[in-house]
Amino acid sequence: MNQASSERLREYLAQLPPQSQALLMREFERALERGEDTAVATYVLQELHKVVRGAEDDEEARPRTEDPARLLFRPLEPFLVDGNFPIRPGQIRRASLAQIWVWLARDGAPEAVREFEEAMTRARESEASGSIEPAVRKLQLAAAQAMIQITTPTPGDDHQRALSRVGPPNVIEDLVSAGQVLQAREALENLSSKMPGFMRVFGEAQITAAVAALNVPSLQTPQLLPFALSLIVQRLTAPWQIIRLAVKIAASDDEIRVAATPYGVAVTIALHDLYFVAACLRTDIRRGHFEEIADQLKTLHDGVRGLRTELDLRNDSVWGRQLASIRADISNSLQSEIESVPGRVRRILRQRADKDITVGARIDMSEVEETAGLIDFVALCRTFASELAINEVTLRTYSDLQHYVEQSTEALVQSLRNEKGRAFRQQQAKAAIRFCEVLFGSDYASLMNRAAENAVIGDRKPAAKASQK
Repeated sequence: MNQASSERLREYLAQLPPQSQALLMREFERALERGEDTAVATYVLQELHKVVRGAEDDEEARPRTEDPARLLFRPLEPFLVDGNFPIRPGQIRRASLAQIWVWLARDGAPEAVREFEEAMTRARESEASGSIEPAVRKLQLAAAQAMIQITTPTPGDDHQRALSRVGPPNVIEDLVSAGQVLQAREALENLSSKMPGFMRVFGEAQITAAVAALNVPSLQTPQLLPFALSLIVQRLTAPWQIIRLAVKIAASDDEIRVAATPYGVAVTIALHDLYFVAACLRTDIRRGHFEEIADQLKTLHDGVRGLRTELDLRNDSVWGRQLASIRADISNSLQSEIESVPGRVRRILRQRADKDITVGARIDMSEVEETAGLIDFVALCRTFASELAINEVTLRTYSDLQHYVEQSTEALVQSLRNEKGRAFRQQQAKAAIRFCEVLFGSDYASLMNRAAENAVIGDRKPAAKASQK
């Protein structure tokens, strides 16, 4: 890009509000993580950093809490989600907030926004930051009224034209939710204060307390109940247990009776969240990131089992088909990875003839560690196999790995007595012992390690005696 184009880009970026600049930074950083358009993303990020640093040099950067949009949307924070994954009831896309703020300042509630900015200026000048809270609430109520009013259907083309000025359909969807949450801020905050900060088990006592806290008319509407339930989901160690509220209200585990109550949305929330975890699992496996696999598998296993045991789901119902789809998605994601592990192990431990071992041949120990992690992954899958529909492939693969690694380790230890190609075979034996540690435990691995050392030493002793003669 030439100098003139770069200057035009910097001028455009400098004109953006701080929240829009921050939003752009986050989106381009995610694009880099995904490996998409790295050249463009890197260049724009560099220019954004220059613009932001320049603004900070010109004047002292304001605290984030003094950002008008951030203060306005603060009650939405518990419900904001990032990324492009479809949202569920009780969620709002963070990316929509910038466009909603622009619409509010331009068309929705320009006088309220202007009045609030003036109040912020006065508060900064008087150094009385605590006096801004009434102005924040006044702006939130004005914004909520504007959001609800514009999304209320009216006859004629003017309504659609006004909506089109806000943004695309997904922003309109978030606009409706944001308006409802801002209007009911006190009720949601009161609910949050009544619930424990952390619930390891969502038992009868906790469910009764949650039902009582939710018994507020403003929270019982179809628009706000999902957000109220989302606040409770965030406090649960096992989020799928939110379905117990729906079962409690319906006084039955029959899905027809549960779906007939407003609290049936709790099952929709639980299914969506499981589907999201399954999607994250699939992405992590594809990228070779196994750090979070254990937690993801446990969440999916417990969630699937909980839904199947605590709800009477029919195979041909909407919820039944959704749960079956989640199980199939998990099974497909795991099965292909599980089946690939024995091939990787054989490639490392395969016995080679002396003539096939070249001088300087080596085994990549990072690949060994990666394969050991995959063996551990298969063992982990075995723990959760029954509910995740991978029982057969996991048991078969794990048994094959045990049989092959045990035989290969013994053969490699014996091959160390042969001096030809010993350096390479020692590396193979080391890799095999590492795999034994994962499959059979540290005691067996230590035993095989001593056997390997004795095999090498045993070959050296006769040679030493022969030289003495």
